Parts: sequence; C-alpha cells; structure tokens
Amino acid sequence: MTTPIDPSERLDVPFSAPFVHRLRMTRDVLGDDSEVLAELLEPSGDRLARVQFWVDGPVAEARPGLLDALSSFAHRYADRLHVVGDPIFVTGGEGIKNDIQGLEQMLRAFNEADLDRRSYIVVIGGGAVLDAVGFAAAIAHRGIRLVRLPTTTLAQADSGVGVKNAVNLFGKKNWLGAFAVPWAVVNDEALLESLPDRDYVSGFSEAVKVSLLKDPDAFDRLCQNAARIRRRDPEASRSAIRDSVRMHLNHITRGGDPFEALEARPLDFGHWSAHKLEPLSGFSLRHGEAVGIGVAIDTVYSSIALGLDPLVADRVLQCLADLGLPLDDPALDETDHLFLGLEEFRQHLGGRLTLTMVPAVGRLIDVHEVDGDAMRSAIAQVRDRARSLGTPRVERTGAPIHPGGCAGQAKETGRRETLLWAGR
Repeated sequence: MTTPIDPSERLDVPFSAPFVHRLRMTRDVLGDDSEVLAELLEPSGDRLARVQFWVDGPVAEARPGLLDALSSFAHRYADRLHVVGDPIFVTGGEGIKNDIQGLEQMLRAFNEADLDRRSYIVVIGGGAVLDAVGFAAAIAHRGIRLVRLPTTTLAQADSGVGVKNAVNLFGKKNWLGAFAVPWAVVNDEALLESLPDRDYVSGFSEAVKVSLLKDPDAFDRLCQNAARIRRRDPEASRSAIRDSVRMHLNHITRGGDPFEALEARPLDFGHWSAHKLEPLSGFSLRHGEAVGIGVAIDTVYSSIALGLDPLVADRVLQCLADLGLPLDDPALDETDHLFLGLEEFRQHLGGRLTLTMVPAVGRLIDVHEVDGDAMRSAIAQVRDRARSLGTPRVERTGAPIHPGGCAGQAKETGRRETLLWAGR
C-alpha cells in the first residue's frame, strides 16, 4: 500500500558548489611564458590533455606569427597535451554574436574533434569571440573546459574573468546565454600589442566603472593616468588593467552573487543604456564606447537625482574624455527608443527594475524607478559636456536597428560570411 504524501513536508536545502577561478598574468604567453599555459592544461588521468584552439580572425591577421607560435607550442608540449587539428578561426566582432547559425557550426566542430568534458577549448580573441565560443563550450556536454586568452583591454580588464557567456538574439544583447566559470583566464600583454588605438582605449571604460563603484584610490589613479593610458604607456595601462580585473574578480568570487540571482547587478552600472546604444548605432559604437557613454549618463543622473557631488560627476566625464572615449552619439537623439532599454534591462534581470547608482565614489545604492525628466537632463548635460571637451564622435557604418529589428542586420545585409575556417 502506498504511503500517502504529507503535504506539509518541504525540503529547502541550500548548497554551494566548489569553483576555482584561475587568473594568470603574463608578458608573452606563447613565447617565454608558455609554461604558464601548459600547466593549466592538466591531463585526465593517464591521458594527454586534449586541446582545440579557436582564434579571432582579425587578431590572427594583425599578428602574422600567431599561427606559427601555436604550432610551436603544440610541438614543445607534445608529451603533455594533444592539440586536435589546426586552429579554427572565427569572424571577430559583434557579428559573431549576431549569427545564431554559427553556434551550431561551433558545436559541430567540437563533436567532430571528439572533445569531452575534460578536453580544453583555448580561445584567443576579443570579448565577442570569448562570449560566443564560451557559450558553445558551456552547452556542449553541459560544459567543456574553457581557457580564455583575451586580446582586448576590455576583455582583460573586465569580461575575460566573467562567468557569463552569451550571444545576441531578437535584436537584444546577450539574450541567449549561460553562466559558466572558465577553467582559466590568461591576461597576456603581448596579445594587446596589435590592438588598434580605438579598441585599446575603449576597454578602459569598464575600469572607470568598476573603480568608481569599488575603490576611490583606484579611481584616483585611473583619472591621474588617463592621458598616459591614451598614449599606451605600458606601466599606466598595466596598473589600470590589473586594478580593474582584480576588482571584477573579487566581486564575482566574493560578492555573494556570481550567477546574478539577486535583483542588483552592480557591475552593470551604465549598461542599461549601453546595451541599447549599440544596436541603435548599427553597432558602429564599440561595446566599450557605449559603456563609457552609459557610465557618463548614469553618473550625471546620480548627481541630479541622488546627491552625487557634481564635481565628482564632472571628473568622471573628464576621465573618460582624457582616455579618448566618445561621450556623444547620434543614437542619443532617439531618446524614446533608448528608454526602451530600461524595460529590456528589467527583463534581463527578472523581477522589478533595479539599477545601481553612485551617490559617492565607492558607495552604491539600488533604485527601482527612473525619473524620466532627470534622465533626459542627464543625457543633455553629457552631450553638452562632450562638446566642450571636444570628445570624438563615432561615424556611422550601418543603419540603426530599431525595436523588432534583427541584431546584426545593419552590418550583414546582402552578404553572409563563412563563420569558421581552418588555420592551415
């Protein structure tokens, strides 16, 4: 006879899973520091580590010796790891996140290489490539070990150590994705050498953001060194990247909410508008540039509505300008469309709208409503200050994408690129 179920019986069992976040910082990871990468690729029992390399195409084009360096690495450590096939190149930039069919191609490549959960995907590229390949790795076998080698300042200062992997869908940033802790991240200085100046400086918008939120001393250092960073001074840039990545890593591993189950996402300060500005600009704006504008807007809003000292707000704008970042864009003319980003951000968060704002450097508050008039005033003030500071404006390369449009259409109308191609 079946025992009846007691309707009062409930089991709520909190638990935590052990994760290790491995971050390494090197000067030349495929050269003198190659042992650092080799040590991360641990064998599985008595089997050699099985490794597949994925490379951002434009990075390979800018670094003609990269393919030979990967071949030399595979030969040097042949007794410790097995590199499967030639490196696979992918089309970099936001286009890779806008091509949902490319995801199936990645998964097919994993399957054809017989990768398993103890294999390694080593991805070398900018944030968009890390996101897309990382998402494919996260869902294949419910997780293949991922080693990220970020090649942009943005990814080295911020997203490279993140636990989010995503692609764009339905005209919305990062709509399709998963949380997965990377096996390791290697921030290598040599991989930044071929980065164009525009992409180099745009990455430091995230450093402004996190230091403003977390550490007044780091914020002061960044503001003092902004002009040196713009000139690519190695010491100033190295310090800013290390400050930023450590603050991001500390928030992820010690902030109590690595998978963003809570209402607030402090590290998304300024991102509600940034995520909308990118498609509205036809992706002419780099992600870091959009974040810089978003940080500027929310900082000025904090000074209008939440008591932040206006002198501090102006210092943030001055810092962004000294870094060489734009503070204005024609997409800001479309305020009604931009404000749709608030609802999209709420949906992405789940529950009610929650935005982090800054009443003072290093102090955060969460708000659940936005004063529309104050936000419009903040946007106007940022644009006025941009003109007085003489910050650059980004030229359009495609038509804006309006609500309901497909992300990527502005850049890919009339043609379709092959996503994957072999390195040899």
